Amino acid sequence: MAVDDPVIITCALSGVLANRDQCPAIPYTPQEYGEEARRAVEEGAAMVHIHARRPDGTPSFEVEDYQAISEAIKEQAGDVIINFSTGAVGVPVEKRLAYLEACRPEVAALNMGSMNYAKYSRSRKRFVFELVFQNPFSEIIELLEGMKRLSIKPEHECFDLGHVGSLEPLIDLGLVGEPVHVNCIMGVLGGVPATARNLAAMVENLPANAHWSLIGISREQWQLAGAALALGGSIRVGLEDNFYLPDGRMASSNGELVAQARKLVEGCGRTVATAAQAREMLGIG
Repeated sequence: MAVDDPVIITCALSGVLANRDQCPAIPYTPQEYGEEARRAVEEGAAMVHIHARRPDGTPSFEVEDYQAISEAIKEQAGDVIINFSTGAVGVPVEKRLAYLEACRPEVAALNMGSMNYAKYSRSRKRFVFELVFQNPFSEIIELLEGMKRLSIKPEHECFDLGHVGSLEPLIDLGLVGEPVHVNCIMGVLGGVPATARNLAAMVENLPANAHWSLIGISREQWQLAGAALALGGSIRVGLEDNFYLPDGRMASSNGELVAQARKLVEGCGRTVATAAQAREMLGIG
C-alpha cells in the first residue's frame, strides 16, 4: 500500500462492551443500526463493521438478529460493504459460522491470536475487567475454512506483532488468499501499546501486497489514524472503538466520527475510497 492509494474508511457501529449509559448514540435495534450505517455512509464510510445486539442492547450471536440488522443496513444505507464480527468469548465456532452462512456478509473479521484482554483504572488502582480472549489456531482455521466455502473475505484482526506472524502458516495452508486484509488494533491492554513506532513495526512485518487498516482504541485513535495515513494505510472509526472527537466532545453519531475521519484523510492529501473502489482493493467479488 502507498499514500497514493484511496483510503477505506470503515465504521464499527456498536461493539459489545459499551452501552448507552456510556454513550447514548450506540445503536441497539435494527432500525437504529440502519440509521447509523446511513449516517456513516453519507459521510464517507465504505464498510460498516457489525456486532449484533438484541433490541434491549445485550450482545447477540443469533442468526435472526444479524439478519434483521443486515437487512436494515441494506435498506437504509445503500451501497456499503457489510462486515460481521466473529469475535466471541464462550460462543462455539458453529454458532458463529451459522450467522455467516445465513447472511453472507462480504467481509468477516477474524481475531488472529489468544491474549489477555483488560481495562485498568489508574484512579481506582484496579482492573475494571479482565479476561483471556482465546483464539487458538484450530478455531481460526475452522472459521477460515467456513469463510472460504462461503466466499467471504476474512479481515485479520491483529492485536500484537505476534498475531501478524501468525498469518504465515495460514497463507502456506492455502486458507488466506491475496490480497491479505489486516487490521492493526492498538490500545487494548494485553495487546501492542498504541504508538506510531509500534504501528510501523506491525506494518513492516505484514505479508507482501497486504491491505491494512488501523484500529485505534479510545482517545488515542486520532493521533494513530494520522500515523496510519502517513504510512499509506486505511482507517477504522466508530462507536465500538472511541466515543470522542479530537476536541474532546462525545460524538452524537457514528456519522460524526466518520466525518472527522474523512476530514483527516483529505487533510493528508489522500482520497476516500468508495464502496466499489474498496471491493476492488480487497479483491471482493
